[in-house]
Amino acid sequence: MLLVAVNLRTAVAALSPIFAAISVDVPLNSLSIGVLGTLPPLCFAVFGLLTPLFQRHLRLESLLLIALAAMVLGDVGRGLSGSYWMLAASSALTFAGMGTGNVLLPPLVKKYFPDRIGLVTSLYATVMALFSLLPPLIAVPLSDATNWRVSVSMWAVFSIIAVLPWIGLLVRDRRATPQASVTTVEGVIEEPDALIMGRAWHSGLAWALGIMFGITSLNVYAMFAWLPELLVDNSGVTEAQAGTLLALYASVGIPLSLVVPVLAVRLRSISVLVWLGALSYLIGDLGLLLVPATATWVWIIFAGLGPLLFPLSLVLINLRTRTQAGSVALSGFMQGVGYLIGAIGPLLVGVLHQLTGEWTLALVFLLATVPIILIAGLIVARPRMLEDGWHRGRPRTSPYT
Repeated sequence: MLLVAVNLRTAVAALSPIFAAISVDVPLNSLSIGVLGTLPPLCFAVFGLLTPLFQRHLRLESLLLIALAAMVLGDVGRGLSGSYWMLAASSALTFAGMGTGNVLLPPLVKKYFPDRIGLVTSLYATVMALFSLLPPLIAVPLSDATNWRVSVSMWAVFSIIAVLPWIGLLVRDRRATPQASVTTVEGVIEEPDALIMGRAWHSGLAWALGIMFGITSLNVYAMFAWLPELLVDNSGVTEAQAGTLLALYASVGIPLSLVVPVLAVRLRSISVLVWLGALSYLIGDLGLLLVPATATWVWIIFAGLGPLLFPLSLVLINLRTRTQAGSVALSGFMQGVGYLIGAIGPLLVGVLHQLTGEWTLALVFLLATVPIILIAGLIVARPRMLEDGWHRGRPRTSPYT
């Protein structure tokens, strides 16, 4: 699972540092680069919604192997690209595999580590965060030492390594595909995947979790896209200092990824984590709006604390479901809806900046998302399970809360 997590973010940041080198062989302009930048959240959203449908016909392990194979082919295809359309199509294939992997890891944790959900979720979320920082650090030096094609395609090696243990698991586990209706250890009837996925669309819990995850993604994507420029304009820092502050913003999330899922399992109520995330967003954005040139690093740290709701959302997929099929459905729904919301963050912030010529309205917009996060998060914090909405008479409390 950790080897899979290594591959779920690397390709996202592997292109942008070396666009200048790529453009020598593959002509790129602002529009084409913008499309490439939109592909990750768009593919994550589309395949977040499609993966539960694919899982109706394939086991989790088989589907994960297909996702890893797509990442391998996509990374190699990007390195071999001779045209923009091949580069875009190969990137889309890579991100499709990553989007499928995003959805599958939570139910796989539920299947293989039902008694260590918090620990394993914290480990793979931390690995994802760490390896999202690696490509920007080595892309340019590796491209200079070899060429951009090697720098882009080398990530396929990590996907190939991740394939090997899953093939071993699949070969050893020769059990038949589960029946359409199975009683779990908690006494809940596990219904056909199609029915559960349909019911997830009508679940208030699923919508609340999708919105909390989506608004968190919106804020994170917006910050990654625009924070350096905002700091240069408003805080009086240099471009190099702005890059360092962006790295600070990203690095705050690494210990959070390790700690938050474990806390979520142990706490009687996760509402304290929801409040902490919302207040962190509020303080960070207010500081950047009102006194951006004073103690800038403090506001960056608070803004970086807000995304603790991302690992919290991941662990809640399992803490708010009783069955493996329910976990797949909630994971797909949350990430499909969430990444669709997240994809509009950089676009809206950019449009508001373009219309006004300053960052005030953009920051006000980000501040306006905080109450939405808080309301959705407090709904999710209630101790209830996804399946309880359609299994009347079952207990409505989670053993993890």
